[in-house]
Amino acid sequence: MADRPALDPILGRHPFHDYRWIDPADILVSQWVRMKCQFGCPHYGKAASCPPNTPSVDECRRFFGEYRHALVFHFEKAEPETQSRRAWSARMNRDLVALERDVFLAGYPRAFVLFMDSCHLCADCMPERSECKEPALSRPSPEGMAVDVFATAHRLGYPIEVLTDPSAVMNRYAFLMVD
Repeated sequence: MADRPALDPILGRHPFHDYRWIDPADILVSQWVRMKCQFGCPHYGKAASCPPNTPSVDECRRFFGEYRHALVFHFEKAEPETQSRRAWSARMNRDLVALERDVFLAGYPRAFVLFMDSCHLCADCMPERSECKEPALSRPSPEGMAVDVFATAHRLGYPIEVLTDPSAVMNRYAFLMVD
């Protein structure tokens, strides 16, 4: 991307230092991810930015196909306590929206971020998008957009594994679409 040097100062003003530019064609979108959301995630149907309040898997594929550039941000954190982990996710997600806004204001009107986790901006999430308390800030997670985060992270050489211990180090990923 010719404008990467122009975006470097913007990226440098935010607390995200472990990231990589990728071709959106390298973001794997899979039906199985949606099935895991539907039949395994406690947020399914209970969060305004989670399925079924997100586009279909085919619409997600088309969404990523409309972009030429993306950034993948890696977050590593050990936080065994659920409330502290949720608060950390909310802080990071707010910072990601601030980054999206700065990129937008720099002349990239299609900038769109996918959170590293469920939204967590509000203490109580509304089950319908129309009832969301923070509609201008709320964004879906990559998984909510059917992204196979495991395969995509592995393609980039990033660590990710299934965690069986809440005190283990988490590897989370956010995506910023830029054009």
